[in-house]
Amino acid sequence: MRYTDAPARREELLRRLSAEGYVSSSRVAEELGVSEMTIRRDLRQLEGEGLARRVIGGASLPNLGHGRPFDERAVTGSGEKRAIAEACLDLLDGAITVALDAGTTVAPLTGMLRPGTTIVSHSAPVIQAAIERDDVELVAVGGVYQSETRSFAGATARRTIADYSVDIAVLSATAVDTTGILCANALDAELKQELARAARTTILLVDHSKLGARAPIRVGGLDLVDVILTDPGADPDDLQALRDAGATVVVAGEHVAPGALTAGTAMTAGTAPADAPGVGVS
Repeated sequence: MRYTDAPARREELLRRLSAEGYVSSSRVAEELGVSEMTIRRDLRQLEGEGLARRVIGGASLPNLGHGRPFDERAVTGSGEKRAIAEACLDLLDGAITVALDAGTTVAPLTGMLRPGTTIVSHSAPVIQAAIERDDVELVAVGGVYQSETRSFAGATARRTIADYSVDIAVLSATAVDTTGILCANALDAELKQELARAARTTILLVDHSKLGARAPIRVGGLDLVDVILTDPGADPDDLQALRDAGATVVVAGEHVAPGALTAGTAMTAGTAPADAPGVGVS
């Protein structure tokens, strides 16, 4: 379909903004079969209506740079996000200290971690869920509270995380493509980088809608994480592109071979035979 009709084109731009939090003028112009100048005019009108905020190279949601509100993101793809969190448990076997990032895909993992785990987190939902358990240790990272991500950030949070050495950090992201990991909040990006530095192993949890999507702030390259874990709804082309770029990709719902976490190869995770050993991480 060629979006030559302005109302239909702007509706499509809003759909993409809602789904991804960001649109690239050049990319969307090519995909919709119109000029980049036309897209810029559309985005200028949407900004005037309070529906978008223009940034370099495209536009973001009007509450930039923080993407959609946490509650809205939490109910989007909730089934896929829980499946990803459950599959992540296969990769945490043997981990004693686990750092959990702020994000709606990571938060469900809090209630699934085995008793005795030490949880390090700046996420308010993670902290609250950990408090409600009496069988885990909690290191609550404080700082400047951000309502958009329901998390703490800033210099205090960075210094606290830097004082810890964790077995595994579990991160979230707004988007991931062959160039690296992206998010929509500069303070959030800093905390993701600090968590990755503190961890011996880093896992990125992203539902399939984040693969190949865009966001305005770069967290780091694909080498920032050891594994990308997504759901079975992922486009095979997106998975292959990430693997061709050197990423180790796990798809929830299939077995992970023992030791695969450090193998640096494409793999899948989730339901394993009852007698299959877990994935060791140390």
